[in-house]
Amino acid sequence: MSYTEDALIEISGLSKSYGKHQVLTDLSLTLTPGIHALLGPNGAGKTTLVNILSTLIPYDAGRVRVLGRDPQKQRRQLQRLISLTGQYAAVDGQLTGMENMLMMGQLFGLSRSEAKRRADALLERFELSSAAGKRAATYSGGMRRKLDIAASLIAGPELIFLDEPTTGLDTRSRQALWDEINALAAAGTSIFLTTQYLEEADVLAERIMVLHGGSIVAEGTAAELKDRVGASTIQLHDAAGHIVETLPTRGDAAGLAAQLTRIAAERPEVSVTVRKPTLDEVFLELTGEPAAQDQQKESIPA
Repeated sequence: MSYTEDALIEISGLSKSYGKHQVLTDLSLTLTPGIHALLGPNGAGKTTLVNILSTLIPYDAGRVRVLGRDPQKQRRQLQRLISLTGQYAAVDGQLTGMENMLMMGQLFGLSRSEAKRRADALLERFELSSAAGKRAATYSGGMRRKLDIAASLIAGPELIFLDEPTTGLDTRSRQALWDEINALAAAGTSIFLTTQYLEEADVLAERIMVLHGGSIVAEGTAAELKDRVGASTIQLHDAAGHIVETLPTRGDAAGLAAQLTRIAAERPEVSVTVRKPTLDEVFLELTGEPAAQDQQKESIPA
């Protein structure tokens, strides 16, 4: 397989195991710049894949390129171009919010003045300016998570890996982060995120991949994946709002209009809603498991 310089991520035949436990098996994937979401049950290998792509752990077999670079052989070069926010906030509780930001900026090679300028902007964007002078140990869990994500953005990376970035955030903070992700993408930064919130993938991702059993079992836009489950359905409701009947559709506008016209003539007493398949249904069909099922996480030796 040949690799192109403008590709975001290219993988061919990737395998990774921990002892006798095979986590990734002959995985192949090609992604162009943009926002991409990786879905899968706990234990599917999502974090392992992110850790390989972000240079943290080696892979056993296959070929991998991230921004045209091998994450094992060109680790240092790639680390200057990417950023990673893991599942748990990794800020230093003994430092203030601003000190955490400045430390991360200087680790990325920014001058102190440039790190301060970017830190001020990011702390304001994530509504942390008023707490910038307080030790991170005094922050709530949501505030620590926001600080962690803000710190990962300070160097303006070409590609950001976000491993379940909104876990533990309240609805308002989650929406603020979604807005920030979209703003970053609009400015040319690519995002690779794993998430347990299917709504998050539906709202954000240009392309979604489903990982199951160590392999990618499906990929496409949210609409393409939903089409695998079936077309929209028409739901008929009684006066109390209860669903009394569900009718399949072909999915095209003409067929839907004909059915609605017939329903209006034959059953004028009912109310009607049109429901599209959800990513939850896609996830269940592809993996055989509900998205929220709590499963054993990947076992990574210390």
